[in-house]
Amino acid sequence: MTRRVFYSFHFKPDNWRVSKVRNIGALAGNKPATDNDWHAITKKGAAAIKEWIDDQLHGRGCTIVLIGEATAGRKWIDYEIEKSWNDGKGLLGIHIHNLTNSQGEKSSKGANPFSSFELCEGKKKLSGVVKCYDPPYTNSSNVYNHIADNVEKWIDDAVDARKNFKC
Repeated sequence: MTRRVFYSFHFKPDNWRVSKVRNIGALAGNKPATDNDWHAITKKGAAAIKEWIDDQLHGRGCTIVLIGEATAGRKWIDYEIEKSWNDGKGLLGIHIHNLTNSQGEKSSKGANPFSSFELCEGKKKLSGVVKCYDPPYTNSSNVYNHIADNVEKWIDDAVDARKNFKC
């Protein structure tokens, strides 16, 4: 069964790593913006960016935040997280620092992007509800295989967790 997901990520440093994850066959993701598309969208301002994100999120059951070195705390990633949660979508994070980029380089592990969000009038942190996976390998191929072997279950678990969440 193909799952319809939205990928949230820091475009410039992580696009190559993200493309690897997007190639996993069990997932139908949002159409990626190219460098030129993203530049054109951002030139139109905040309202255009929000509209593009909202259009991309439409019809998706889950948002996967692909966490690179500098993903946490970025304005539009925070918007995607908040909108996804508020719209009742499943939400999960996957650390991608051990996937190699086009030059064969890895990056440093990034912070959990869910830790700055509070739920239930500040009684819970989103990071305590949303799972953030860190594949237990350093070899890029092993990391990819771990994600490919587990991502369908992670998505199903995230959708179930969101449906069953209560303050």
